[in-house]
Amino acid sequence: MKNAKLKVKIHLGFLFFFAIFFGAALGFLLSETTNIENVEYFQEIDTALPSKIVDVNGELITELTAEEKREIISYDDLPQLLIDALITREDRVFFAHDGFTFKSIMRAVIGVLTRKQLGGGSTLTQQIAGSIYCDRTDMSVKRKIKELWWAVQMERRYSKNEILELYLNKIYLGGGCYGVSAASKYYFGHDATQLTPAEAALLVIQLSSPSKYNPFEHPDTAMERQQYVLEEMTSEGYITKAEAEESFEDYWGKFDFTRTSNSFYMMRDDKAPWFSEYVRRELGNLIYGSDDIYSSGFTVNTTLNLAHQKVAEEVMAKYIEEANRRYKNESSMKTNQAYYTYIPMAELVAELFGIPGLNLGHQRSYMRACSRYVSEANPILDVVTMLSGADAVKPITYKGVALAKEANERTTVEGTMISIDNETGYINALVGGSKYGPDNEYIRATQAPLQPGSTFKAIYYSAAIDSRLYTPATIISDTPVVFVAADGQNYIPQNYGGKWNGNVCVYYALIHSLNVPSIKILDAIGFDAAIDRAIALLGIPEKEVPYRNFEPVYPLGLGSCDVKPIELARAFAIYANGGKIVTPIAIRNVLDKNGDIFDDPEQRIKDEHAAMGEAAQIISPQTAFVMTKMLEMTVHGGGTLANVKNALNYTNSEGRQYSIPSAGKTGTTQNWADAWACGFTPYYTAAFWFGFDRRGQSLGLSITGSSLCGPAWGEFFHEIHADLPVKQFPVPEDGVSQATVCRKSGLLATKDCDEGTATLWFLSGTVPGSYCNIHTNHEVKNVLLERIEHEHLLSGIGYEEEIDDSPLSFDLDETETPAVPTNKKKDEEEEDSFDNFLID
Repeated sequence: MKNAKLKVKIHLGFLFFFAIFFGAALGFLLSETTNIENVEYFQEIDTALPSKIVDVNGELITELTAEEKREIISYDDLPQLLIDALITREDRVFFAHDGFTFKSIMRAVIGVLTRKQLGGGSTLTQQIAGSIYCDRTDMSVKRKIKELWWAVQMERRYSKNEILELYLNKIYLGGGCYGVSAASKYYFGHDATQLTPAEAALLVIQLSSPSKYNPFEHPDTAMERQQYVLEEMTSEGYITKAEAEESFEDYWGKFDFTRTSNSFYMMRDDKAPWFSEYVRRELGNLIYGSDDIYSSGFTVNTTLNLAHQKVAEEVMAKYIEEANRRYKNESSMKTNQAYYTYIPMAELVAELFGIPGLNLGHQRSYMRACSRYVSEANPILDVVTMLSGADAVKPITYKGVALAKEANERTTVEGTMISIDNETGYINALVGGSKYGPDNEYIRATQAPLQPGSTFKAIYYSAAIDSRLYTPATIISDTPVVFVAADGQNYIPQNYGGKWNGNVCVYYALIHSLNVPSIKILDAIGFDAAIDRAIALLGIPEKEVPYRNFEPVYPLGLGSCDVKPIELARAFAIYANGGKIVTPIAIRNVLDKNGDIFDDPEQRIKDEHAAMGEAAQIISPQTAFVMTKMLEMTVHGGGTLANVKNALNYTNSEGRQYSIPSAGKTGTTQNWADAWACGFTPYYTAAFWFGFDRRGQSLGLSITGSSLCGPAWGEFFHEIHADLPVKQFPVPEDGVSQATVCRKSGLLATKDCDEGTATLWFLSGTVPGSYCNIHTNHEVKNVLLERIEHEHLLSGIGYEEEIDDSPLSFDLDETETPAVPTNKKKDEEEEDSFDNFLID
């Protein structure tokens, strides 16, 4: 009991001294306001300046301007019910106080001391004073005193109506909207003069937390808080209970639950809307407090190349249209087959054998009825509802629209792409989907976790090369196999088209995307090694890993995990960058209105990479190069990107032909649900995806990574590389070797290998140690082996050293066979003893 009394005394004493201090500080500030009526003594509101977003060459992309989101409305034009809702929610004694109330201040102080939520201590005047003259993110006592001082000055200078007008035109209400007029159009599609009680209540709850109470993102939370405000307005006598209930039910009865929260600045001029929206969201993480991205006059220097972006948007529009054409044609054919062939056959069997379950005629009728309702009946009902005022029908028509939109998401093919610079990580082009707009703001390239399909094989194959259990020439059998999972379940993968190839080299299995050899490789290196390599290359945050389906199961080898296109592009760019980390970046730096650096994300990333030390080398340069050369064969070695092998062929001004090397991998997920292509050159890496926003639908056999994504990738890369000089993938100074092998045996090739050879790159020490044992003449083979042993080729040359880029041939007694690699650093005096080596 004594302790409780002591605590009370301490609190009362603290409040007493606080009151003295507060009163003294307030008296001093008030003493400074003698001449506050003079205009020169009163701080005016700064003029809002738009923020400019410019591309990598300094060309303007768009402006983020407050003027497009703040539409001034006079107090006389404001509906009274909005004023009533605001007063009810924020400051019920607004018209009685002089800018502050001691009761509110003391309530806030006690709340801080007791750590209880007792309500805010700021009046409406204090709120607008804090928004204009203070940094409201500063939670210090100094800021509260300054805010209070300015609130008193505003009350002395302006009338109550003028303060309300300023407040309702200045305050931020979410969605990039400032002021109730712009916010009303954003949330409801009409201006503030037409607000209903429910809409007014929804607007005023945005004042405390626009993100928390946004009805498009959190309808349940917004609905609950909106209802509370309406009840309070009823208890205050501003509206009747019937008016509140009717307005509430009408609003949510016609609410579009399929709409997502979108930016208000849709009507601005924008040369790259998908990229601008991505930058705007990134700026939200960089700029906060009193600084505002819409009115502080920032210049945002980005990584985008507008010329590349223009090409990307044209290519994506073309191929999204083509994808939907193919899908509709195939779907129509299947539907016709079902309607006119299979369903009648099933009905006949049902009648002949008395099996009611096979009678599908009702299903055909139901499908037709649903289709006709959405396309024909629902629009008519909507018009009748508006003309007759039959409100009871409204929820039905709105539900019909929602169902139509959901069906559209399941049957409309979407697409996305992202391109990045291999060295800098600059995002030079980004298309988030089809036409950007209020109903399509989902940036799939950076937001969508998608199954990568066979493109994922290119990730964990690098772990197999690192393990040295496999080389590009290792023979592996492509035949039907039953894999037994840890839980005893059988897993039987199939190849595309149901074709089996027998014994193949590892490189062949990769570039032709063979499933069984890939699962065997995954099984041999272990799930942990594959998953760790994937997380490292893709750069997936640790906290997201549990939600990305990186499960230790065999389907993982075929890409059953979830990966974002930007992450896949990063992984392939690391190969092109010699295994060094690549961090995709959109904003280089932000300058304030005076031209000074406000923030420098690019330098921050460089510092982070430098601080990583050796860890910035995600994989070794040698492994990255071996993977690059294998993936290069996907394009130029008859792999799944062979249909675009000529995409990067050019003719210069002198008429000479040249080509820029390229590499990549395609992927098509189970049931043809997703189609991918991800490829790179020495300059750029780009990932393309086509599929549905709602999973479960098949694209059809005519849309695959090879048939659709590959050509789109090739067309884009052809245009953006047109004026670039020839550049090769850099060969590591040491640690790799080149040799020509027999495709059948995987061993060093001879002239008798008439079933095909391949020139491959290996980690040093992993080159095959013998000649083809399938095609080579045995007598010649014995001579070769003796000569090799005599000259100590396998042990003396030292595969750890740098080798020539060109293939090598072996000449012995008129018998030419491709040989193991030479060492161009070997002492020149030894060259005479190897005069039978001829470099092609």
